[in-house]
Amino acid sequence: MDAPHRPDARPGARGADVSDPRSNSLPARVRSDIAHNARVWNYWLGGRDHFPVDRAVGDRVTGMYPSIGEVARADRAFLGRTVRYLAGDAGIGQFLDIGTGLPTAENTHEVAQHTAPDARVMYVDNDPIVLAHARSLLTSSPEGATEYIDADARHPEEILRAARPTLDLERPVAVMLLGILNFVLDTDEALRIVRRLMEAVPSGSYLVLTHPTLELGGEGNEAAMRFWNENATPPITARSRFEFAAFLSGMDLVEPGIVSCARWRPAPGTRAVEVAQFGAVARKR
Repeated sequence: MDAPHRPDARPGARGADVSDPRSNSLPARVRSDIAHNARVWNYWLGGRDHFPVDRAVGDRVTGMYPSIGEVARADRAFLGRTVRYLAGDAGIGQFLDIGTGLPTAENTHEVAQHTAPDARVMYVDNDPIVLAHARSLLTSSPEGATEYIDADARHPEEILRAARPTLDLERPVAVMLLGILNFVLDTDEALRIVRRLMEAVPSGSYLVLTHPTLELGGEGNEAAMRFWNENATPPITARSRFEFAAFLSGMDLVEPGIVSCARWRPAPGTRAVEVAQFGAVARKR
């Protein structure tokens, strides 16, 4: 586990350009010889922060599972809708976003602080390229706070300890775990992570989850996951609705409950195409 870091919030600072593997600005821990989830996800979202190996694996996965790009976009749009709901209707002013991923449009702090300028956001990730970008790009509104820690989702105690200077854990917090528990292959371990995080926050806090599944269709999804696990990092697993629901046990689901993330409160007048990714928001009693 690396020590926690604080982001560099200097105006106009830029993150590392990883589109060129020869870039001298690359963090020392970055490997360009194996595809990595954060960079492949960035590729599917139309970003530029990826290596040839990421594009090659991303294209192979797309060939096997053509809707993967829709999954990526639906997951990102779900983040925006849930944060707007939480910062607005639910009155939540603090967010713990674990598994940040590479910064892109409508990051958690941007959406939250657009609704509530004094919102406080703590990002958590352990990918060195995400860290390089977060230090320079994830800047806060003057009224709020945006911080970043380099930590592994498997170590909730260290996350909570590092989050305390920024987040008041005596007041409600939205814990965001979007597309991250699928990298914790042991379901019991994943449940322990969620339970420890939610034990540390008070009644009125929220848990926001997305997770891939084989139960919502998507021909080729299982084969694509198998290919990913043989050719990229970190390995991934799908879970059933029953397993997904266990993460939310003892909490009150916000309507419409557990659904394809694309169908969680879509914008009026839009046609939400079902994707093979569960999404849900729940409130701690």
